[in-house]
Amino acid sequence: MARKQEQSPAPAQRPALEPLSDLGVSVTKETLKRWYQLIHLGRLLDTKAANYVRQSKGWSYQSSCAGHDAIQLALGLSFRQGKDFLFSYYRDLMTCLAAGLTPEEIIRNGLSKATDVGSGGRHMSNHFSKPSIGIQNVSSATGNHALHAAGVARAIKKYDSDEISFASFGESSVSEGYVYEAVSGAASECLPVIFVIQNNLYGISVPNVEQAANPVVADNFTGFKNVKILRVDGTNVFDSWRGMQEAIKYIKSGDGPAIVHAQCVRMNSHSNSDRQDLYRAPEEIAEAQRFDPVARFRAWLLGNGTMNEAALAAIEEENAKMIEEAATTVEAEPDPDPATAEQFIIPAGFEKTHEDEGPGDPDAPSLTLREAVNETLKEEFRRNPNTFLWGQDVASKEKGGVFNVSKGMQQEFGARRVFNAPIAEDFIVGTANGFSRYRDDIWVTIEGAQFADYVWPAMEQIIECAHDYYRSNGQFAPNIVMRLASGGYIGGGLYHSQSLDATFATIPGIRIVMPSFADDAIGLMRMAQRSRGFTVYIENKFLYNQFFTKAHRPSPDHVVPFGKAKVRREGSDLTIVAWGTPVHFALRAAHKLADDHHVNAEVIDLRSVTPLDTETILASVRKTGRLLVAHEHPLFGGFGGEIASMVAEHAFTSLDAPVMRVGSKHSPVPFSRILEQRILLQEEEILHAAIELAKF
Repeated sequence: MARKQEQSPAPAQRPALEPLSDLGVSVTKETLKRWYQLIHLGRLLDTKAANYVRQSKGWSYQSSCAGHDAIQLALGLSFRQGKDFLFSYYRDLMTCLAAGLTPEEIIRNGLSKATDVGSGGRHMSNHFSKPSIGIQNVSSATGNHALHAAGVARAIKKYDSDEISFASFGESSVSEGYVYEAVSGAASECLPVIFVIQNNLYGISVPNVEQAANPVVADNFTGFKNVKILRVDGTNVFDSWRGMQEAIKYIKSGDGPAIVHAQCVRMNSHSNSDRQDLYRAPEEIAEAQRFDPVARFRAWLLGNGTMNEAALAAIEEENAKMIEEAATTVEAEPDPDPATAEQFIIPAGFEKTHEDEGPGDPDAPSLTLREAVNETLKEEFRRNPNTFLWGQDVASKEKGGVFNVSKGMQQEFGARRVFNAPIAEDFIVGTANGFSRYRDDIWVTIEGAQFADYVWPAMEQIIECAHDYYRSNGQFAPNIVMRLASGGYIGGGLYHSQSLDATFATIPGIRIVMPSFADDAIGLMRMAQRSRGFTVYIENKFLYNQFFTKAHRPSPDHVVPFGKAKVRREGSDLTIVAWGTPVHFALRAAHKLADDHHVNAEVIDLRSVTPLDTETILASVRKTGRLLVAHEHPLFGGFGGEIASMVAEHAFTSLDAPVMRVGSKHSPVPFSRILEQRILLQEEEILHAAIELAKF
């Protein structure tokens, strides 16, 4: 029997074309005139962008907004400059124009000019922003800003204010998990955020029916409590305006978030690198043109008698003149200076105004590393009332996290500032990013995951945090301290024993610190809590309650700078560089080297993986002539390779022996303590390697 030939699913069809109706929306003639001036100006800019591409003069990425113009006009005009928060996406040219960007500012982005108000040429063309008025700088990861919108909405609610957070994206973004997490979290917390879904039926070339269960993708959220879903015709300015105003009214009631689902058409290809004729029938493309929002609105203005042909032509002529004058102005402006390419990677750390005054009360009880982190968090929360903490299990009655590091925090600072998060790592990090946008003096501390090994779902948002300062040309950096309980030696097994420092070290734009002693835990936490930007604060859980991590509480002014290693033991024969738990192994090995082998080893505790204190390492190697690097991360791909390479490049003539490295085996960490001991770096391995290095 012949098999039935399978047919490719057809995209959902739009309803039959109907005359544009005002749907009872009451606006003045002057407002209608302004709406047409904006929507026509946006179309001219969209066309101008496509011409720049064809002329190879700029706009190397261009995604047309034609067919989305009406909903974008309504969204942009609903945003209040300098008050609300707007997270647009790469197709939102019309949105951003209506929200407050000028034609010059839009063209500057498209031509990647140094004068671009959003990124100074750092971000892709067609990614429009103006942080100074609240139009956020959003990345190219589709829909990921939904979490940021939910985060800033959480801040709005925490501060009992009346701003609104808007997030805009296409229907394909709804397939992303973080969009669901954003809507779920916003629904649970009844946050003042409006998610605008612009559905043009295609994700690049993939029809909607191939990636979504519901043609109207907003229907995916019908089971979410507290969410108001509104459907609008995204090609009809009146229906789009009606829907946006209904959503705003609902948001202001405090009952929860809203979703505005706008059915649009895609009149052009997805972008300048796409050819829609390869996957769309000519008849379908022609049908989309019949729903042109600009043409429909123009015809309504004429047919309704609101404006005549001469008045419309005058607006269009003035718009065309405005675009050409803007283009002439911007094209003559400077391109980015290559010398600035490495600026704004990460903000400068907190600078002390005076020197450390030494130890605190020597008669006070010494602290374990866990106690040091807990007490310092409390100190910093007392110092800055705009500090917040959330994560999994961090505020459950008397429990303060899996390891009780945040114990007592909610009791002292209240549920407004310290609260639990869902078991959704992307949501935890992404909402912290958004929350910190609300005001400059906010610092958010998060447990990125209960165990560091579970942070992988959040890696996309960690990358996002790493890019923000650079992408926004120094205008925004998320003030986040991400705490992670890391490492093995506890019999934790898979997902409870990994070391991630080397993984994070590959990401520009974040700091990585790893204290090994209680006093450093205090100094590094103070530094992180007072420094702009994203800091990964790694806590070796094996060290939490060990007696050998204890230290007396340092002075209130004790701050450990980023990128400043500490010489834990002076020596002259060889240098051992370590961080985290292996610091203690290295110190023990150094004592045995001295007692049993008459080798005087210098031990350096990095404390900070990035930035790296190269000066202290090089000075030690130039003194001893030998270097051994020890780390808990697997040897292969470990950060020790970077240190070895740096020393070989900058201190080669000082070396009396090859650089040696020891680390854990290139293997997952098993559960059995017998097997774990075989995989993880041990003190004996450091000692043996040091003996061999000393003999060379």
